[in-house]
Amino acid sequence: MEVKVINKSGEETGRTVTLDEQIFGIEPNDHAIYLDVKQILANKRQGTHSSKERADISGSTRKLKKQKGTGTARAGSVKSPVFRGGGRVFGPRPRSYDFKLNKKVKALARKSALTYKALEESILVVEDFSFETPKTREMVQISNNLKINDNKSLFVLAEENKNIYLSSRNLERISVTTASELNTYQILNAKKVIVLESSISKIEELFKI
Repeated sequence: MEVKVINKSGEETGRTVTLDEQIFGIEPNDHAIYLDVKQILANKRQGTHSSKERADISGSTRKLKKQKGTGTARAGSVKSPVFRGGGRVFGPRPRSYDFKLNKKVKALARKSALTYKALEESILVVEDFSFETPKTREMVQISNNLKINDNKSLFVLAEENKNIYLSSRNLERISVTTASELNTYQILNAKKVIVLESSISKIEELFKI
């Protein structure tokens, strides 16, 4: 699959790149995508939720009323879950939501997500660029030139670039990642995936499993 290379001004450079069919043209596997996105979102959960059960409540242990003869249910503690201010039954406890997912499944999910974007023609290959100093205004200008300012967009770099990252940090619809950190959720969450030319070979090297 051939894609035209454009520059940061949105103009064609007259060059094209060939996207590897083994990464951008496979038979998508929806279940692998589901599992990978599920793991990514699960790993983001803090798992610090907590509640107090009756053993954790501070209060008197005095028996509230006599056992028999009241005509109502027996009650032995004010900390019982049936009373207001009592403990919670089977409440949440701090826990980890992490679960294991095989590398090959994750790789399949990423390739499936990239294939979907390629089929939708949502992948733009842009000539490498950089900033001398962080300038949000320049990043906004690039997004306007590429006509992506109204969409969630993901810029994929070959390696970390602090100035590009800082230039996009305050822009709500633009996120920046590197080829080595690219994941399925980021790909699917973006309407447009802008791949810098030098990161194509990096993606092919990392994802060809």
